[in-house]
Amino acid sequence: MSFNTALSGLNAAQSELEVLSNNIANVSTAGFKGSRAEFGDIFASSAFGGGSTAVGNGTLLQSVSQQFTQGNMNFTSNTLDIAISGEGFFVMAPNQGSSERVFTRSGAFGVDSSGNVVNTSGQLLQVFPVNENDGTVQSTSLSSTQNLRLPESAGVPQQTGQVTLGINLPSDVPALDITNFNPTDNATYSRSTSANIFDSQGESHIATVYYIKNAGSATGNEWHMFHYIDNEPVDIAGGSNLAQAGNPSLPLSATIEFETNGTFDPTVSPTNPSPIITEALGTGGANLTEWQAGVDGTQQIVFHYDQGNTTQFASAFTVNALSQDGFAIGRLTGLDVSDTGVIRATYTNGQSTAVGKIALARFPNNQGLAQVGNTSWSQTTNSGEALPGESGTGTFGLIRSGALEQSNVDLTAELVGLITAQRNFQANAKSIETANAITQTILQIR
Repeated sequence: MSFNTALSGLNAAQSELEVLSNNIANVSTAGFKGSRAEFGDIFASSAFGGGSTAVGNGTLLQSVSQQFTQGNMNFTSNTLDIAISGEGFFVMAPNQGSSERVFTRSGAFGVDSSGNVVNTSGQLLQVFPVNENDGTVQSTSLSSTQNLRLPESAGVPQQTGQVTLGINLPSDVPALDITNFNPTDNATYSRSTSANIFDSQGESHIATVYYIKNAGSATGNEWHMFHYIDNEPVDIAGGSNLAQAGNPSLPLSATIEFETNGTFDPTVSPTNPSPIITEALGTGGANLTEWQAGVDGTQQIVFHYDQGNTTQFASAFTVNALSQDGFAIGRLTGLDVSDTGVIRATYTNGQSTAVGKIALARFPNNQGLAQVGNTSWSQTTNSGEALPGESGTGTFGLIRSGALEQSNVDLTAELVGLITAQRNFQANAKSIETANAITQTILQIR
């Protein structure tokens, strides 16, 4: 019996050495979770035997359980190196079109030839579908997750519908005769500013607004403005027809008026349309026709002046605000991953689009997960059903972009454990040697 007891001890020490060796081998494996060998004693006696005199029958390896403690963060310069600070797992699909899901803590991701975000094993990162504009999640069910695929472009271009302006027009400039306006002669206008705008095919154009302090104004606080696009005159809908004043090349213009304190006057008569062009005033804006063959000839642009930023002060001409809502087609330039797991793609046209939110999962019992290799696990009956969730909620944790979770193996502790396991092996081998010596002594009795 003592031989079997010592043999069970040898097997246990050997198992512990193997577990420790595996931990040490994976000390540099991102997302690896160290294991420990757990043993139980073998105790046997008859139903009517005396428990106080029964001797145990050795030891038995009961479980090799992984320890899901947090590993240290290793920060990198790669946006697609992603770590979880918390209890969650990344949700992965083993291959394209698979409905199976596996789970990992290793966030060393890259992009395959089809634009899918994958790990080093080719498993595809799963994300929740989101609203493209604000990144809000549409569904948090695991069955609704989809492969994260990076689009190459920002889609169809958007024609400009509104230009927003905020300017200061200097009150101390001399007033001019607006009928003498000539865009090629800067002595005939007071100031000008330009903005890039886009047609329906994403072609960029230069819209220029010329401002003239009107010498014919009774208050001295009225300015005229003319719109030109690509150096061609464009009528302002409902504007004044100054061509009747002797300059037939002038387009329809509009006026801006200010209070005596230099602030914007919102009470301009609609007969000379206010630059704060609203739906109540009809179509308004620059009426663009025949930009080029094939584009939308009905495109209209509203030039909206921000009242709070549009002034006439005795200071230099400044542009306080200038923006427009159109854009050309864009090419992917980069990714941004937020702490909440929302992935936004940025493009050359200045646009950004939310393409997904990283799906996370956790389990009632992490140690019940089954290892499937490549630092991945699958759910089992013991682990319980995967509970899907979002970064930043509950105990799922936060997403850390540009970081990798390192192995949670403590190398020093593992080396000490190796020494202990080796001593255990030697002690059990000594037990066999001693049992053998006793047996030899018995056999030599005459």
